[in-house]
Amino acid sequence: MELQKDLIKGFFDERDDSLGIDLEKIEEVLVVKLTGYIDTYNSNFFMKQMNKVLESGFYKIAFDCAGISYISSTGIGSFTAILKTIKAHEGELVFFNMVPKVYEIFSLLGFSQFFRIVDNLEDAIAFLKAGSESSFEEAYQEKCPNCKKLLIIKKPGRFRCPGCKSIITINSSKQIFLG
Repeated sequence: MELQKDLIKGFFDERDDSLGIDLEKIEEVLVVKLTGYIDTYNSNFFMKQMNKVLESGFYKIAFDCAGISYISSTGIGSFTAILKTIKAHEGELVFFNMVPKVYEIFSLLGFSQFFRIVDNLEDAIAFLKAGSESSFEEAYQEKCPNCKKLLIIKKPGRFRCPGCKSIITINSSKQIFLG
């Protein structure tokens, strides 16, 4: 991976010994390579750096987690905050190369179902590129499978029903599922 030091002005001015963050732009996707760990100690540094990324207009982000040895619930909370901002700009994030120990933490806390986790960079880029092409031609209405509230669906993805708060998944074939 060829790192791009001038991609975001001032990004590399500040460093943290416990967390390395490197960047590479591949087409419209920003690949963020993480090394070290993310916990309460360094989550403020991580969020500060990721805010620079978001303020620079990057909303399709693939996190390379091969170098992450540990992540705490605070670290996962940081990713949740990032995802919220990204979704507000109709973007997406994906994790790849996640080591089993870190995946286990995501799983135990229930976030492996909340975040997209794929095996490699190629799958991450394919997912992010497909997301940008995955809007329906017209919005349509569908009932929540749980509470039957009428929903207006504009694109495939995972959503929370405003009525019963259930998580709903809608695929590109307009099929709707709980979870």
